[in-house]
Amino acid sequence: MELANRVACPSCEVSILDMNDQNVAGRAVSLGIRSVPAVMTDGKLADCCAGRGPDEAVLRAAGLGGPIEG
Repeated sequence: MELANRVACPSCEVSILDMNDQNVAGRAVSLGIRSVPAVMTDGKLADCCAGRGPDEAVLRAAGLGGPIEG
C-alpha cells in the first residue's frame, strides 16, 4: 500500500499481506478485518480502514509515521 509506505517512519515495519493466502485471511478475520485495504498500528485496527480505505490524517493520528515508543 503506497500510502502506508510513504507515511511510515524509516524505522517502522510495514508488511503487506496477501489475502488470497488462507492463513493470512484467517488471521485477518480473527483480528476483526472485514474489508481491505486495512491497516493495523501497534496491534490495533486503524479507524481509517472501516470500509472506505485508508486516510492519511487518520493513519498519522493512529501513530503511523511517528517514533516507536517503548
